[in-house]
Amino acid sequence: MPLAAQPDTAPPPAATLESTDPATGEVVGRFPVADAAAVGAAVDRARTAAQAWAALGYDGRRRRLAAWRGHLARHLDELADLVHRENGKPHEDAVLEITLAVDHLAWAAAHARRVLGPRRVRAGLLAANHAASLEYQPLGVVGVIGPWNYPVFTPMGSIAYALAAGNAVVFKPSEHTPAVGVRLAESWRAAVPDLPDVLQALPGDGATGAALCRAGVGKLAFTGSAATGRRVMAACAETLTPVLMELGGKDAMIVDDDADVAAAADAAVWGAMSNAGQTCIGIERVYATEAVHDAFVAEVTRRVQRLEPGTSYGPMTMAAQADVVRRHVEDAVAAGGRIGAGGTDPGTGRTVAPVVLLDVPETSAAVREETFGPTLTITRVRDAEEALALANGNPHGLAGAVFSRSRRRALDLARRMRSGMTSVNSVLTFAAVPALPFGGVGESGFGRIHGEDGLREFTRAKAITRQRVPLPVPLMSFDRPAGATAALARFVRLVHGRHR
Repeated sequence: MPLAAQPDTAPPPAATLESTDPATGEVVGRFPVADAAAVGAAVDRARTAAQAWAALGYDGRRRRLAAWRGHLARHLDELADLVHRENGKPHEDAVLEITLAVDHLAWAAAHARRVLGPRRVRAGLLAANHAASLEYQPLGVVGVIGPWNYPVFTPMGSIAYALAAGNAVVFKPSEHTPAVGVRLAESWRAAVPDLPDVLQALPGDGATGAALCRAGVGKLAFTGSAATGRRVMAACAETLTPVLMELGGKDAMIVDDDADVAAAADAAVWGAMSNAGQTCIGIERVYATEAVHDAFVAEVTRRVQRLEPGTSYGPMTMAAQADVVRRHVEDAVAAGGRIGAGGTDPGTGRTVAPVVLLDVPETSAAVREETFGPTLTITRVRDAEEALALANGNPHGLAGAVFSRSRRRALDLARRMRSGMTSVNSVLTFAAVPALPFGGVGESGFGRIHGEDGLREFTRAKAITRQRVPLPVPLMSFDRPAGATAALARFVRLVHGRHR
């Protein structure tokens, strides 16, 4: 399927976005930057399309979403190759990412009616003569600003659920992965040719995103840094556009006394180093108890030494992100930390060596700030309670992990971890379960994608009451008889007053 882009041999127009392979520097595609006028026109088209899309009902939308899912599955390897070339991650990891997105798309389409459709609710005492119902109605047009690190899976967490809920979507992919975003919109048009404007992709830069914030969409879903998220919220505030914010994390792992050390080390290395560490729910901090710390560090060291940067994982998608990694490593060493495994330094290019840092002070940037690179800090703690206190002391609160053979102990720690999601004896697993909501607290943002919460996130609750029979004594009327409210008060005291 061809990209809707300028040929690589054509001279770029005045306002052009050029996408390149981070490993080779080769041009993947050139795209016209969508300005405010183009954004406004796309949103106008989406409003018209949204009416037709909502009118299809749950069954009509489900059939078309199934057609899109089938198209994505049939062209999975082609899309994975594009993700590999534009993002840099290995082809196999791109396949995993797209597979997860397809599974979420299937779940959202299959469960939308059950979660969002009309249902009866109890009317209560004062409205006992009424029938009450609740349903969730689409917002119309949802704007999505996506990231570059998982250019299919992450934006699809908003796109798939917004579409299943009956909305049209205008999607601005990251300026670092515009080709993937354009390909997603092209695949929609190929699978659902009767409603092409239900999903549109607008390549562009920050100005394009700002225009989308101000275009009057029903909701804006953003994934990125907290700093950019604040700017997005400020722009959306001008039109009172509600927002969903997924702002990254500094996820912690707790390794308790009775943990399976080998399994914990394997999970920590994957959670920290896969996708070159460019994972918002990746493990960046480990707190290992005295009983297992040394064995855990030895096991992590053994596994990290087997990694081959550029093969085990790809280059940094953004050159500037490699600079952040180097800054954090240098700061950690200057503060008294030491490099326990991996490269003696993270290198100078985009392909960054894995680095395990030991004895790093909690005040260091490597512990406090999101690194988004193949680094891992390991801290020795007295026990799991100290580990939990340190894990919860970070302003981020996206996800985390707990390793313990005690089911009861592990679940207790997982519940008390200040995070939107926690996995026990694994990492990142919650993202693979479509029925579970995904989102954070604190600096990691607010709102939820995925699951029932993700479907409702892109709707408005609509409450309806219908009088079945009139009351013999009207209470909400200027014609109510004298003494009616006094009788009501006596009844309330009789029913509820005995509870103390």
